[in-house]
Amino acid sequence: MAKSGLTRRALTLAAPTLLFSRSVLAAVAPTPATTDGPFYPVRMPADDNADLVRVDGVDREAFGKILHLGGRLLDIKGQAISGTRVEIWQCDANGVYAHPGDRNFALRDPAFQGFGHAMTSDDGRFAFRTIVPVPYPGRTPHIHVKVLHGGRKRLTTQLYLKGYRGNGVDFLFYSLSQEERRRVEMALRPRGKTDGETFETEIDLIVS
Repeated sequence: MAKSGLTRRALTLAAPTLLFSRSVLAAVAPTPATTDGPFYPVRMPADDNADLVRVDGVDREAFGKILHLGGRLLDIKGQAISGTRVEIWQCDANGVYAHPGDRNFALRDPAFQGFGHAMTSDDGRFAFRTIVPVPYPGRTPHIHVKVLHGGRKRLTTQLYLKGYRGNGVDFLFYSLSQEERRRVEMALRPRGKTDGETFETEIDLIVS
């Protein structure tokens, strides 16, 4: 019987390289795009910084569990993209958007900014302080994201909670392939020694 050209030892030594290659290929696949949805701001709010939990003029923080959302903006070659505007928006802990088109607008949490933006640093990093997204009728928890550079849209997408049981019946999440879902799932972990009310996550946004 002819011997294979790859011995067991060779395969063992090559395994890390093969795994690394697959990881690199996955890392540079573009983040799947989606629509803005109906609640992108009609006009930019005066208070639109990267801390959505604190609103100027309101003497308390927003209701909900705090989420420190960080990550990197990369191109499909894995290179960092600096000086780029990353926007996020989402509903508050009551499931209401800070948008006049939301029929429950009067019930919104005034301490939740609802929309914010950050500029990427030299190494492509961005960071937000917001709340863990919650579901509302017809949708699983999600955070909207838009990336703009020089006024031109590079990406619009949505981020989801990894493992959330409602993801499978959400029409937008369900429309994604298994690999695309992986690229927009947020794996939350407790931040420091907290009482279970503060979390953090890291996610890369890849634009073509």
